Amino acid sequence: MGLLSKDIKSMDDLFVHTLRDIYYAENQIIKALPKMIDKVSNPQLKQGLEKHLQETEGHVRNLDEVFRMMKLEAKGVDCPAMDGIIEEANEVASEIEDKKVLDAAIIAAAQAVEHYEITRYGTLITWAQELGRKDCAEVMKRNMADEKATDDKLTQLAEQRVNLEATQ
Repeated sequence: MGLLSKDIKSMDDLFVHTLRDIYYAENQIIKALPKMIDKVSNPQLKQGLEKHLQETEGHVRNLDEVFRMMKLEAKGVDCPAMDGIIEEANEVASEIEDKKVLDAAIIAAAQAVEHYEITRYGTLITWAQELGRKDCAEVMKRNMADEKATDDKLTQLAEQRVNLEATQ
């Protein structure tokens, strides 16, 4: 089912499709993060990504809860955007030999992931509220808070240390 699919006939349908999109994306992130973590040389970055992997596992559990609340099967739909972000990150990471430059590239890739998630959760929270599902919105707000906090931490780490080290 594509975004402009004939199967999407209402806001409820669009909400469920987008919920399944982020569910797929979160599960893809769980698969991709360990590979990124293995390539990182900066200990703070490694620790931050390991923490975010645990948070992402929690995000999937939260989404499982939203699906239960809506009495729907928890399943994803292909998300070409997240697949592309992860594919690009893997390609770039495979081409960089300098560990410090690689750390900077991994932060950039991680932030692309975070920004995608932030846009999806922002939309889903708004739609849930408009559709009278404040219960679902409250659960997804927890994920949104984690995504924003991770993005902020990545920015701080990049600006205070990693990018400077990569330029030397």
